[in-house]
Amino acid sequence: MTDPRKCRRRAAVTVVAGLVPVGVLVGALWAWLAPPIRGVVMLTRSGERLHEYLGPESEHFFVAAFLMLGLLNVVAAVTAVLAWQWRTQRGPGMVAALCAGMLVAAGVAAGVGVLVAHLRYGTVDFAKIPLNRDQLHYFTQAAPVFFGPSRLEMACTLLLPAATAALVYAVPVAATARDDLGGFPPGEPIHPRTESTS
Repeated sequence: MTDPRKCRRRAAVTVVAGLVPVGVLVGALWAWLAPPIRGVVMLTRSGERLHEYLGPESEHFFVAAFLMLGLLNVVAAVTAVLAWQWRTQRGPGMVAALCAGMLVAAGVAAGVGVLVAHLRYGTVDFAKIPLNRDQLHYFTQAAPVFFGPSRLEMACTLLLPAATAALVYAVPVAATARDDLGGFPPGEPIHPRTESTS
């Protein structure tokens, strides 16, 4: 007879490990879809370097970060629905595995996305661009993965897909009347005990 604790542990490891390659694919897809940001660098009369983004290119800072968040939330919703289909493993352990797996997948997707985007567009070092007076230098840089550089913004981007997975998983949980969440062969539905009064 198999130990149910080992089965739950194995199921949790399977979910987390299965989401790692998904994170790699999401990161690569994001790097392919995310729009690059184009701009220009110039020298002022006082010798100060200024850079400006062309037209609406600065909007890509938001578009690219939102695209990453959207892709991760789609993965979270699909993964939660698939995890619910694993009937024998339904319960709080699966929710914890889903949240941990989505956190890992989001981190992997962000890392792969940044790496591939910088390999594709290069890294712009504004201080090292050779410039003369009255000369413009056009550049293309990779879009950012996060909405901002602060740790709080990064943490929110990584945690939101985990929260989405937990929320989607909670919907069928709330709709299930059985204590075992339908994880075992169907039997009589559970009804509250009513005592007859004589």
